[in-house]
Amino acid sequence: MTEPRRVEGQPAFVLHTYPYRETSLIVEAFSRDHGRVAIVARGARRPKSAVRGVLMAFQPLLLSWFGKQELKTLHSAEWQGGIPQLSGLPLICGFYLNELLLNMLAREDAHSGLFANYFDTIQRLSCQLDPAPCLRRFELQMLMELGYGLDLTRTVDGQRVRAGLWYVFAGGLGLREDQMHGEGAVQGETLLAMAEQRFDQPQVLAQSKGLMRQAIQHALGDRQLYTRRLLRDLNQL
Repeated sequence: MTEPRRVEGQPAFVLHTYPYRETSLIVEAFSRDHGRVAIVARGARRPKSAVRGVLMAFQPLLLSWFGKQELKTLHSAEWQGGIPQLSGLPLICGFYLNELLLNMLAREDAHSGLFANYFDTIQRLSCQLDPAPCLRRFELQMLMELGYGLDLTRTVDGQRVRAGLWYVFAGGLGLREDQMHGEGAVQGETLLAMAEQRFDQPQVLAQSKGLMRQAIQHALGDRQLYTRRLLRDLNQL
């Protein structure tokens, strides 16, 4: 009989958990080398479970699991520490990142660069007062990593983006010049700042929020994000 495939000590974060049978949990995890994986943690809901207090969101973990099917079985979970627990608005922003990844990542499709960016973003959320620049940088890299990257320096017809002009997002294509300054239009200065990941100006933060919302929704299709609606109500995303 063939031994089940084992993965040992894999850096990972918990994206979401939900009950499974009487005492277990299904853990949706984002791992460095194996992407998004679904793992059953048997007995994790029992009061004396060794992993009950370890499988927390926004905390770096080392997970070990086995199994060849889509649903793996957890062998062990070790907390690595080093990140303060998120609270308040940063906590909601963290839930937004997790919901994004749950909807955008295919199972077992590794994105080590995106994992490193997620790790860095969670660390920044834990210590920065304004989470908006962190979210915009993460969104940009996520779209690039997953094949939805937006060229912020050229239009769909190959023209260079210029300061002083206005542009609009054309879903599935890229940017077009917009002489009418219509709804959702973005200034060239904003696009060039975004390309350099500079989000220190109020105009850039305000306009990039709308542009990234359009680009991400295009990638999501008909799927809607609960946390986006919540943050929109708080006028933060």
